[in-house]
This record gives sequence, C-alpha cells and structure tokens, in this order.
Amino acid sequence: MTDRSSASTSATHDIVIVGGGHNGLTAAAYLARAGKSVILLERLDEVGGAAVSAQAFSGVEARLSRYSYLVSLLPKRIISDLGLDIRLARRRYSSYTPVPGDADGAGLLIDNTDAAATEASFARIGAADDAASFDALYESTGELARSLWPTVTEPLLTRSEAKALVGDDELWQALIEDPIGEFIQQRLQNDLVRGVVATDALIGTFASLADPGLSQNRCFLYHVIGQGTGEWDVPIGGMGAVTGELHRVAREAGARIVTGAEVTRIDPDGTVEYRRNGHDRRVEGAHVLANVAPEVLDALLGEPAEPPRPKAEGAQVKVNLLLERLPRLRDAAIDPKAAFGGTFHINETFTQLEDAYAGMTRGVMPELLPCEIYCHTLADPSILDPDLAASGAQTITVFGLHTPDRWLTDENNDATRQRLQDAVLASLNSVLAEPIEDLLLTDADGRLCIETKTTRDLEQALNMPGGNIFHGPLSWPFAEDDEPLDTPARRWGVATQHPRILMCGSGARRGGAVSGLGGHNAAMAVLEG
Repeated sequence: MTDRSSASTSATHDIVIVGGGHNGLTAAAYLARAGKSVILLERLDEVGGAAVSAQAFSGVEARLSRYSYLVSLLPKRIISDLGLDIRLARRRYSSYTPVPGDADGAGLLIDNTDAAATEASFARIGAADDAASFDALYESTGELARSLWPTVTEPLLTRSEAKALVGDDELWQALIEDPIGEFIQQRLQNDLVRGVVATDALIGTFASLADPGLSQNRCFLYHVIGQGTGEWDVPIGGMGAVTGELHRVAREAGARIVTGAEVTRIDPDGTVEYRRNGHDRRVEGAHVLANVAPEVLDALLGEPAEPPRPKAEGAQVKVNLLLERLPRLRDAAIDPKAAFGGTFHINETFTQLEDAYAGMTRGVMPELLPCEIYCHTLADPSILDPDLAASGAQTITVFGLHTPDRWLTDENNDATRQRLQDAVLASLNSVLAEPIEDLLLTDADGRLCIETKTTRDLEQALNMPGGNIFHGPLSWPFAEDDEPLDTPARRWGVATQHPRILMCGSGARRGGAVSGLGGHNAAMAVLEG
C-alpha cells in the first residue's frame, strides 16, 4: 500500500525524491535496494506522472495510456537490475501512410516481416526508387544507435569520444552536426517517404527540419536510438503497468512513498518543505533528487538558473478515442488492422510538415493538421473489459504535431482544445472512407468517448511547463568537450547548481520519454559519490 500516514517534521533521510513519476520511482528503487533511506513525495494522489493508465470515459471499462503510450528507451539493464515484470509487444507493421488527396486512397504500408510486400507498396505510390534508400537510411541510423545506446546507462562520454565510438565521420556530420532535413532530402526523393522519416524529428518538438539550432536532430536521435534498433513497443496492460511495477519494486525495497504531498520549497542544504492534508511539513535529505521539470525546480529553489534556461514549450495535442470498430479505409485492399497496426501517418509529408510549422509560427493552423495514430488494443486488448474487447471495440490515440503552447492561455484553453480536436478529426477523416465520429462509443452519461489533451492541460494536470513532454529541450546524450565532468553528478548528467540537489527526471541529461534514465543516472551518481 502507498504510505499516506503523517510524516514527522524532524525526519531525516539519505534521499528525498520530489516527484513520483516513473523516473522518481526508478531512483527510489535503486537507492532503497542499495540500503539508502528514501522518501518520495508525490503531489498527486497516485504515482506515475505522465506514465499512467486511466479510465478516461465514465462507466466504460477501458484503461487508456492517457498521456505517454509507447516504450523504446527503457533499457533492459533497468528492467533486469530491478526485476521488473514488464511485457512489451513488438508490432508487425512499422507504419501506414495514405497519399494525401489520392483518388484511390493509395498508401505506403511498411511491413516488418514482408520485404516484398513493402517494396510493392513503395512502387504503388510512385516511390519505387526510395524502397532501397529507405532501408539504407535506417541502416545508417541503426549504426549510430548500436554505438550510442549502450552508453546511456554509463557516465557521459564527451562529444569527441562519442564521435570516435560511432566511427563514421560522414554519418556523424549528417545526424549530429547538420540539420536533419538535409540528410532526409539527400537520401530520399518522394515527399511522402521523406515525411515518414521526418516525423521522428518533430514529436513534441516545434521546429523546422532545417532549424540550425538542431532541436529536431536531438528529437530524431532519441526516436531512433532505443534498444539499438529504434523499435517502439506496446506496454502490455498499458503504460500504468510500467509504473505499477516500478512502484512495487521501490516499495518492496523499503522506499517510503507519500502521495498527496505538494512540495512548496527546496533548500540547497537538503531541506524540503511540503504541504499534506492541510499541514505544512518538512524533511531533510543528504541528497534531494528532483523528478520535476527544471523550470519547476528553479521555482522551488526560489532562484533563476545560471545560465538562463530556454523556456520549455510543448507542441502537440493528444486525442484519445474509443471506437466500436476500426474505420474503413479508402483503399479497400488494405486491412485496417494492418494500417492501424503500426504508426498511421496522416498528412505528414515533408512539405506538409514544413508548411504546418511555418504557418503555426504565425498562428495559422494548417487546413489539414499533421497527425499520427497508434492503436493499443490491436497489440494488447487486455486494457478493455472482456465483453468490450469481444465486441470489436478499439482504442486509438491521435497525436497532432506543430501545435505550440504559445497560442494557448488559461482563458482560451477550452475553445482552443475544441478547435484542435475538430482539426484532428478533420485531418483523420480526410484519409478515411467514413467519418470517425460515426464510430465513437458513448460513455455512461451518453457522451462521446473522445478526450483531448492540450499542452495547457498537461501543464495544469502534471506540472509540465508549457506542456513540454520532455520537461524542456532535449540534450545530446554526451557532454561537450569543454564541459567539466569533475563530480559524479556531472559525469552522470544530473548536476544542478547545488551539490546536494540532483535532477532525476526527463530534464536530466539523456532524459525524455519513458526511459527511467534520469532516475537510474541520478541513483548512480549518488552511489558513486
């Protein structure tokens, strides 16, 4: 059971963890298993943060991965070290992408098990010459991934060391030094095929593919590096099953987990003040691990970061739907189970992605919003009540790109949420043979089973500044050559301005996505010190 008893204001611990998302739980498990006294303080009534499953629709027994939804970056080392009972399903189909506006509804279906069928699909959309180039491109990214992936659970390499490890200067230049759009355009000719690759650079990232700041490159790297393959898997039981296991092992190791505890102040000396059940309380730790966004940590410390940090800004809208069945496609030759069995790209050609970015920098929403779909229940129907699953019902999640938080306010959020939801459904309907609205189930109160989460919703619910799903701009998984690595916290990429305060969330170096890396690396820095 989660500990909801009162905490003594005079209690001291080896470790105080602020925030009970999956990274905080990971750190708690490692450190408690190492014999440290650990207390974890979570603001919400349940742990898990963005990595949770929830019954989103009243009276409907469907537990959706409400926020984060796929797993690629959780290292097998963490699963093994902590003895996590986690099952991940590999999807047969990589992606399906209809050609926007094609009269016959033709689309590109990439089948991980049937190379001949995939080659024929490239030919059908007029991209036969790109079939081999597409494979070669991902062999190149795989080369980078196989080199760098084993390093993410080790102390940071320098840039020069990482480059030497990759051992391919041309590839390094293309993926790390130059805007990723150049690499994609040089390797591929078809606009749609280019877009299939480009989306991995833009999930939750508001940038042009030609941006010299390279935020799109860092996003791309994290999307193709996982497990050394770049495969993204479905967590059996939903994302809540992942954090449920982390919660279990942390608790069984002796970590004290206190929910409903809102931290109000952190002092560099290790004192943490929080409010629970209407009472102000305080704990002290030899180390404080911050499983919150860097901007939130700055506020809790009551001081600005040095040097000043870039403002966190999310750029996505997420729509969860529960359907009576999968929708029919315009191309009747494609089984919807195949199309929805991987990532279903909608209006995400390279040109559409760039045009959407350019328009939204001016506040102009594209006529057809770039989106992509994931269907959990095709790989894992266990998140549905057995009767609901037997009826043929399916969940789909639509992730809309290039919707920056800068256009939302607390006052316009409701209206903007509806506008974004309408834009997502219109984009989806542009490639289907029937309106998606006609397939929506209703909840116990007669409402349609559709839930939309804006960046502002994420900020309000999860305390993520700007609704940024990575807690802030992603970093390279290595240190710069002139960066001091003279302390354990710096070597592990979890240092703050104060030696007793460590980052342990997605805002840590190599953080982002459901990986546990922020928690693992903060724990390793504590144990090394």
